[in-house]
Amino acid sequence: MEKKRFGFGIDIGGTTIKMGFFEYNGTLVEKWEIPTDKTNDGANILTDIANAIEGKIKEHNVAKSDVVGVGMGIPGPVKADGTVNRCVNLGWGVFNAAEALENIIGLPVKVGNDANVAALGEMWQGGGKGYEDVVVVTLGTGVGGGIIIGGQMVAGANGAGGEIGHITMNREELETCGCGKCGCLEQYASATGVVRLATRRLKKNDDASKLRDLDNITSKDVFDLAKANDKVANEVVDKVSEYLGLALANITCVVNPQVIVIGGGVSKAGSILTDTVKKHFVDNAFHACKDTEFKLAELGNDAGIYGGMKLVMD
Repeated sequence: MEKKRFGFGIDIGGTTIKMGFFEYNGTLVEKWEIPTDKTNDGANILTDIANAIEGKIKEHNVAKSDVVGVGMGIPGPVKADGTVNRCVNLGWGVFNAAEALENIIGLPVKVGNDANVAALGEMWQGGGKGYEDVVVVTLGTGVGGGIIIGGQMVAGANGAGGEIGHITMNREELETCGCGKCGCLEQYASATGVVRLATRRLKKNDDASKLRDLDNITSKDVFDLAKANDKVANEVVDKVSEYLGLALANITCVVNPQVIVIGGGVSKAGSILTDTVKKHFVDNAFHACKDTEFKLAELGNDAGIYGGMKLVMD
């Protein structure tokens, strides 16, 4: 009987670190979380991860020689060689995170930007399963993205490949994005962007809308009311989708994916989002790209740990 081999997928977040213990065939054995210790500029994070891995290896009575390695997603730009190009959320500067963790844990380590690693997970076991050329866009508090070509992550020279949220969409924008620029896609297609556009639309005139009855509008409110045929909410959804559809049409001219996978909290709106985005995408796409498929992400918060394990297997 063939000996079982194992690996770990790690997704480092600003509050918690998600961890997955996998069989080499992709079966998730166990998942858990540990707190992200950001004290002392995140100096303890890699040691905490190593200790958690060592503990899980002992708990499952697995020989360390049967663990093929650790794959890790990091919330910042990561070069192909594992060098983190500053990670503000963790307090990290520029250093090779793969080598650093290898030196602590004594196992092979591969790392990537967290959005790219999550995209790899969706390609492997989620909404992009069965495809090798995939663009994943995650619509949450911000807009993240990952590009997979030929089954491999596109990291770019400085680790900024797949930063879809910071494509400039509106040169007339006066408000500043978190990145310091103005008019980024993130300012319109994220959950906070949806609320921003809804608030602006309500100030435009006094058209009747149930959005006016809400003290604190959320992205979900906008999509729920659009489904109920609220005129203003529908206009906001259409505007959000116009920005996102145009951005994705431009991206396909560069990488020509087989499928675009949309995930993140905003994607829970479902078909009202994907259908409207696809309409604007087709209106703007190069003719050879118009038949690009659209899918919803399937792995949710587990995409990062699955992607980490896939990194180890490649």
